[in-house]
Amino acid sequence: MNVSSERTPSGWEEIVAADPTHSGRYVQRFRALAADGTDIVGEARLVDAMLGRGSRVLDAGCGPGRIGGYLHDVGHTVVGVDVDPVLIEAARVDHPGPTWLVGDLAELDLPVGDFDAIVCAGNVVTFLAPSTRRAVLAGFAAHLAPGGRVVIGFGAERGYEFAEFLADAESAGLSVDLLLSTWDLRPFADDSDFLVAVFSHDPNA
Repeated sequence: MNVSSERTPSGWEEIVAADPTHSGRYVQRFRALAADGTDIVGEARLVDAMLGRGSRVLDAGCGPGRIGGYLHDVGHTVVGVDVDPVLIEAARVDHPGPTWLVGDLAELDLPVGDFDAIVCAGNVVTFLAPSTRRAVLAGFAAHLAPGGRVVIGFGAERGYEFAEFLADAESAGLSVDLLLSTWDLRPFADDSDFLVAVFSHDPNA
């Protein structure tokens, strides 16, 4: 995969363009957390609990690979995609094994219907260019295998209202299976400041 030059840059790319050191600091932050023994893979454990061993997982907006790396280590086949080449290089160094690709989530060019799970954590959807949000969600739906699930988590007040996100997901063909307020299975409420949404997709609907 590569990143087309004729496209709307994401919020993440705008941040990096304004501060070229941002990605490197982000990588070092998570390396330091891991070295200190901080739990940085809670999202991955939730996804793993949904899957049979040896499942195919897309880590969408994978960053430096903390989620996809864990899922590979526990026995899944993982493809990670991120628009930031600095983060992808860190993933390749720190978590060998998965396939790590530089690419735009709005232009996914992978085998459709191939993934048993797609995980999109770390507030990734809030960094998407607003004009690409529905295309990204539709791409997730298209890349799911029968019975597969999409799991997306992000915080409130980051420029993408939960209601708007859920409406976009529905328009993309994703059906809500479960809404949570944390990655450790706390229930979602109207005043929750974080959303973890689990979706499925019926291509015949």
